[in-house]
Amino acid sequence: MRWLRLIPLLAILFIPACATSPEDELANLSANELYTRAKSALNTGDYQTAINTFEKLEARYPFGKYAQQAQLEIAYAYYKFDEPDSAIAAADRFIRNNPGNPRQDYAYYLKGLANYNRGASIIDRLTPREPSERDTRALRDAFNDFTQLVKLFPDSRYAEDARQRLVYLHNQLALYEINVARYYMERGAHVAAANRARYVVENYQRAPAARDALRLLMDAYAEMGLNDLANDVQRVLDQNRTPAIETPQRPLEAPDL
Repeated sequence: MRWLRLIPLLAILFIPACATSPEDELANLSANELYTRAKSALNTGDYQTAINTFEKLEARYPFGKYAQQAQLEIAYAYYKFDEPDSAIAAADRFIRNNPGNPRQDYAYYLKGLANYNRGASIIDRLTPREPSERDTRALRDAFNDFTQLVKLFPDSRYAEDARQRLVYLHNQLALYEINVARYYMERGAHVAAANRARYVVENYQRAPAARDALRLLMDAYAEMGLNDLANDVQRVLDQNRTPAIETPQRPLEAPDL
């Protein structure tokens, strides 16, 4: 029959009408439905879907009750998605746009964690190195973020954890200076080594690296023939046998929102 020949053609015509894209699926969802879907994607580790859906929610309902939370969730999703620059930008936007929001403390906390991790390279992940052996810009940015958190929100649930991380970062920054001083010593740049070691002594007195700095300073002075100065440093070492306060090193990870 002639009409039977039309069946394949009709099937082809109806296929586009039946197919739906992810965008179409989100088109008619309410704010609550969008938030639930985005949160589900976030919880299952589908960070790209979570980010896209939270962004749709924020764009479609900018003044709704979920809008501010979506901004913070976007920052967290970017952090988990290993996009630290985007996470920091999203956290900064949340801080700037929501000055009275009670979750501001978490935004600063998340910035600190993202800044810490942004210094890690692929090589760091494959062959882990101490943060002190990396470029210190990331460590200093993280230190500033955690300092702001503690200063602005001293009673925050994240404040005590931030304080511990500040001590950790403080120690790592001191150790970085020691590594540089040793590098100079190995190459005979004794003046540069002494300057680095003295900087640690003056600025990181309570860090574990402080005693190593004194030993390096003494060795650098001795190599330069400044025996009186070397003896002075030796006396300081002899009079201060109590080790500097150490803080256990710990992995830096953001708690779930």
